Amino acid sequence: MRQTRIALAFVAAYFILIFLAHLPDHLILFPTRAPIDAGGAVRKTIPFQNGELELWTAISHRAQQNGRVDMYVLRFYGNADRAERWVAAEADEWNDRAVEIWGMNYPGFGGSTGPTRLSRIGPAALTAFDELRRHANGQPIVLYGASLGASTALHIAAHRPVAGLILHNPPPLRQMILRQFGWWNLWLLAGPIALQIPRDLDSVANAKAIHAPAIFLLAEKDEVVAPRFHRLVVEAYAGEKRVISLPGAYHNDPVEGAALADLNRALDWLLSKKG
Repeated sequence: MRQTRIALAFVAAYFILIFLAHLPDHLILFPTRAPIDAGGAVRKTIPFQNGELELWTAISHRAQQNGRVDMYVLRFYGNADRAERWVAAEADEWNDRAVEIWGMNYPGFGGSTGPTRLSRIGPAALTAFDELRRHANGQPIVLYGASLGASTALHIAAHRPVAGLILHNPPPLRQMILRQFGWWNLWLLAGPIALQIPRDLDSVANAKAIHAPAIFLLAEKDEVVAPRFHRLVVEAYAGEKRVISLPGAYHNDPVEGAALADLNRALDWLLSKKG
């Protein structure tokens, strides 16, 4: 009887840990709220699920000179990053384009209202996109996502019309969890966690549903999302695509040098498709 009680207690603890403790949220998301210098970026908030969603915006020098914006970029970052850290600097990296960047902080990150849940990222992203679409007044919107942000961008593009996507080291979360981490726990942990990844963030399924043109930026030495997992998303993508390899680059390395020139040329191609 004692052994039976211990076994039942173990099973109960297992189900509580796996299904009631929001384990995927804690394993994947690393929110911060400490103040970050936003440079010249401008803060904007919009209503979201009885709270607010924090966005940061900045325009390029060319847009300031021209007095108009020709293209909008909706930017999504990694699982431990914040929009205000990058938006102002990124606005100045868009070559000679009149661009306005909008960066979104996930729920629970920065000034966005919590709780921090993977299940809230998809709805938050659609809310941000719909707000930008109203603001853009018909101008093209390109989605740019890095790491977890790539999964977020794919979700939007599967449900909204976009001019195109730029996807930097896209992770197929379910496949990664099962194939990379399942073997050492006999899939007792990895299996249930993979099943709890929201369908919104299923990069492979979303990629199959998208026909907008896409640019893939793939780090050759990615130590976080192994290149074989990048390829699962690339191969599933139904729209036209261009793949830019980043030789010697790791997961968080910036796009620079020859790869940045390649990106600008690919962006010309992507924008030529919008009509």
